[in-house]
Amino acid sequence: MLILILLYVWSTYNKEIKAQSVVPQAVLVLGGSSQYLEREKFTAKFVRQHPNLPIWITGGSPKTSTEQVFTEAGISPKRLYLDYEAVDTVTNFTTIIDDLEFHGIKSVYLITSDFHMRRATVVGEIVLGSRGITFKSIPVPSDKPPEPIQKSVRDGARALVWLATGFNVSKR
Repeated sequence: MLILILLYVWSTYNKEIKAQSVVPQAVLVLGGSSQYLEREKFTAKFVRQHPNLPIWITGGSPKTSTEQVFTEAGISPKRLYLDYEAVDTVTNFTTIIDDLEFHGIKSVYLITSDFHMRRATVVGEIVLGSRGITFKSIPVPSDKPPEPIQKSVRDGARALVWLATGFNVSKR
């Protein structure tokens, strides 16, 4: 048992070191409440430092609102890849993974709210990791406390079901 634990710790450490050395090729934003556009506004500022990266936004605000945020920030809407198939955190990843893979993306900056990052990381490790895609987490600051751990466990299990079957299990 001790050997299994040590192997797990070693592989997790190796994966983390490897992920840190990979330069992200895109930005992946998990869309939030369409009411406030916080994640989109944060991302518009962030991508000014990364002018050559495409921006994938899954879920989130309506197309016209999102494009307006980026246009006002001086970011070309041609850099945006908007996906509105997702209905929750798991589908944020599962509906876009094929597109990322098709475009040869092997590493992304993952942007979501700080209170949501733990759950996004769990699901991202499973879904993105299943295709060899690494990510660097970029949390959007908020005043909200972290989500309950149960949401991470539930969505982690849903992501594992997707991985095993290709089926998105409803969170309800």
